[in-house]
Amino acid sequence: MLPYVLVLYYSRYGATATMANLIARGINSVSGIEAKIRTVPPVSPDTETTLPAVPTSGDPYATLEDLKNCVGLAMGSPTRFGNMAAPLKYFLDGTSSLWLAGNLVGKPASVFSSSSSLHGGQETTLISMMLPLMHHGALIVGVPYIEPALLTTTSGGTPYGPTHVAGTDNKAPISEDEKTLCIALGKRLASLAMKLL
Repeated sequence: MLPYVLVLYYSRYGATATMANLIARGINSVSGIEAKIRTVPPVSPDTETTLPAVPTSGDPYATLEDLKNCVGLAMGSPTRFGNMAAPLKYFLDGTSSLWLAGNLVGKPASVFSSSSSLHGGQETTLISMMLPLMHHGALIVGVPYIEPALLTTTSGGTPYGPTHVAGTDNKAPISEDEKTLCIALGKRLASLAMKLL
């Protein structure tokens, strides 16, 4: 079995899921490593309702074992008032056992996000996801400016991680520059993970 980079995300309207798959494409382009895509379930205000352990469609839900055994991590969320979405935060809040054991120490990790507007808190959302990763001891990996798309993009894309501008109706397709940056980040993350094995 190949070592894997976990691509962990939450997506409400599908843009963050599309980005996760593009990052996975970049990871899978590196020999000797593969992507494992996982999502997290939504958080419901109804505390009496439980979801099935396996979603009826889409990517499987992440487990602590998925996170513990990865050699790298790409984590994505839509922007919620300049912060990561509650479902991803809820999952991270349950990782204390991994933190105590130091399971993510020294592993490369990246973040990605989508928002409805260009200045909708993308960068602060990325930083909000970096904070728990830093507490876990992960090594934060961004997108360097040697990626030409970072200088030409007129939609999403930051040195902190790939982003997407979904539009107020959340239907804008991923732009070519956004795609390029997602794939480039996946490749960079996988290459660094291989060097750190």
